[in-house]
Amino acid sequence: MSLVLAIDAGTTSVRVIAFDSSGRIVDSAQREFAQHFPVPGRVEHDAEEIWDAVQSTLGEVSSRLDQQPAAIGVTNQRETVVAWSRRDSAPLHPAIVWQDRRTALRCAELAEQGALPLVRERTGLVLDPYFSASKFEWMLRDGGVEPGPDLALGTVDSWIIWKLTEGRVHATDFTNAARTMLFDIASLAWDNELCALFGVPAKSLPRVYPTNGDFGATSSGAACGAGIPIRSAVGDQHAALFGQAAFAAGDAKNTYGTGSFVLMNAGSTMPAPSEGLLTTIAWVLDTNGSPSTSNSPGTTGSPGTTGSPSTSNSPSTSNSPSTSGAARTTGTGAPEATYALEGSIFATGTTVQWLRDGLQIIDEASELEALASGCADSGDVYLVPAFAGLGSPHWDPHARGTIIGMTRGTGRPEIARAAIEAMAFQTRDVVEAMTAATGTVVRSLRVDGGASAMDSMLQFQADQLGVAVQRPKLQEATAFGAACLAGLAVGVWPSLDAIAKLWQLDLEVQPDPDRQSADRSYKRWQQAVQRSLNWSA
Repeated sequence: MSLVLAIDAGTTSVRVIAFDSSGRIVDSAQREFAQHFPVPGRVEHDAEEIWDAVQSTLGEVSSRLDQQPAAIGVTNQRETVVAWSRRDSAPLHPAIVWQDRRTALRCAELAEQGALPLVRERTGLVLDPYFSASKFEWMLRDGGVEPGPDLALGTVDSWIIWKLTEGRVHATDFTNAARTMLFDIASLAWDNELCALFGVPAKSLPRVYPTNGDFGATSSGAACGAGIPIRSAVGDQHAALFGQAAFAAGDAKNTYGTGSFVLMNAGSTMPAPSEGLLTTIAWVLDTNGSPSTSNSPGTTGSPGTTGSPSTSNSPSTSNSPSTSGAARTTGTGAPEATYALEGSIFATGTTVQWLRDGLQIIDEASELEALASGCADSGDVYLVPAFAGLGSPHWDPHARGTIIGMTRGTGRPEIARAAIEAMAFQTRDVVEAMTAATGTVVRSLRVDGGASAMDSMLQFQADQLGVAVQRPKLQEATAFGAACLAGLAVGVWPSLDAIAKLWQLDLEVQPDPDRQSADRSYKRWQQAVQRSLNWSA
């Protein structure tokens, strides 16, 4: 069987997983890296430490494989930004993480100046420090990063691809570009007006390729060896949507990771901006891996050709997927995007880490469900984990974490249960906003990520939503999505239908038909959220 490697560069660790063509995990390795909190509200990574983690895990897995992988797929934490020198590949500033809030006042200032309608129309996003543009701007204004021909800017996928190819390729894909707040998701090009608004030099940005495009091949310095085609780059939540085989409009998934991210496939027509939600690119599929024509040199928003993959790294035509898995194209031959509605929840795994490291009421994350089972209910205690503000549907960077409803009888089990229930409440916030925006009722919710291992949480989630919640046997949906995209590009899987057949159900939880209890607790949750809003303004 052919093998495909996935590099999953998350917020706290890097994992490399080898999949075979049946979708089975052949081998894997994981290495954590540090998060740095220099002052409250700021979150940073060392980009070199991320690369070291990639090299370590790549080397570990590659040393145990008995054949060279057919391709590599890269998936990554989105919105986190890296600045480095093209000359020596040295990072010019610590990576600013998606959780970082240092630019909240700048985003508020731009909103007051009337920039929000432009941002919403062009990018489908909101003016929030979560996204990349204001982070790039801060690096250039206040972080000592100097513009110039040697400056390279990008998200974590771009950094990893640059290092894997020893600086031959400076590229990203449409899903990651769509999260920068500098990219027009309708015309599929960097937007000159937005680049000017944030003072970001377009020539420092990467070329933008289809999600299963040709991102070159590994160099001799890569721990996996030289010559392996890099055939996908994709934001982690988009990868999970793909890995959950959510290929039809209306299909939805939630990944309970560091945060929780609910995505609904919206099809090939870009949805209008929806209150409290994001419109984003789910993926762009292509059969030849070439960059979109709208990103060619000389067109609006073009970053230039520096570092584009050479033709020597293109796959042979014999490895192209069948037409059933190929992208539809516009009349100009440019690939067509599949869009998604997204609700971004900032704190899920972060909450568990806080219970472990901050409050120290558990020693390991795996203890949380057992601790919560020590009480029949939360005792009317609600935990709103707005540690870095609230995302969808509130979008309040000034909200702060709240525990409300405590009495003298409140103990560790009640707080643990309130933390688990908060995961489900926040998901219901997003799903209800999606239904209100589209008129489409989610038929079921496919779930993955660490917290989806908790059966009791999934039952509470199903009760809150009133629909079935489905957990697949393969929980590595993010890495698997990146692998499937890469494998689709080189013919390991011939079509989307072939990938969909790999999805297998592990657990389906049906909701309690009696909605009274769920609706009553949800109303109390909404009251608790109101207490947390605008706290630090």
